[in-house]
Amino acid sequence: MPNRMTDIENNILVRAMKESDWTSVANIYQAGMDTDMATFETQVSSWEKWDSGHLKICRLVVEQDYKVIAWAALSPVSTRAVYAGVAELSIYVATESKGKGLGSILMSRVIEESEKAGIWTLQSSIFSENTVSIHLHQKAGFRIVGYRERIAKRNGIWRNTHILERRSPREF
Repeated sequence: MPNRMTDIENNILVRAMKESDWTSVANIYQAGMDTDMATFETQVSSWEKWDSGHLKICRLVVEQDYKVIAWAALSPVSTRAVYAGVAELSIYVATESKGKGLGSILMSRVIEESEKAGIWTLQSSIFSENTVSIHLHQKAGFRIVGYRERIAKRNGIWRNTHILERRSPREF
């Protein structure tokens, strides 16, 4: 399975995430948290905790000029064997790199690699007002399958989320 994709024109490389990328990944994650539109988390965990909560497959970064500017990873939705092919997607783009199509590039690559790894359903829970992320997912074939009203508080404010999923057209 190839783990690299290069866009020579823009000096962009999509590759497997390494532990040594953690500082950059954590900084992008924290910037997403700081928007209050990306996650219910309020602080970045240690590499060890993050690592143990994510699948070892489909951990990708986008690198430009040797700098990590976006990342994606999958989390298991359950420890039950029947859900082995279902994963929750996290995808983050550095603030200064937004609006350049990196989310779409990364999304496409995650879908491709997850299907090769036997993942038949990807899902995401997205704050309702994060219309950019909702649009990115829908453009990649995700559909809204649910809405959770006042599901949890972030910084003392009740938040609503949309649940999106993408079912692979492949047979598993």
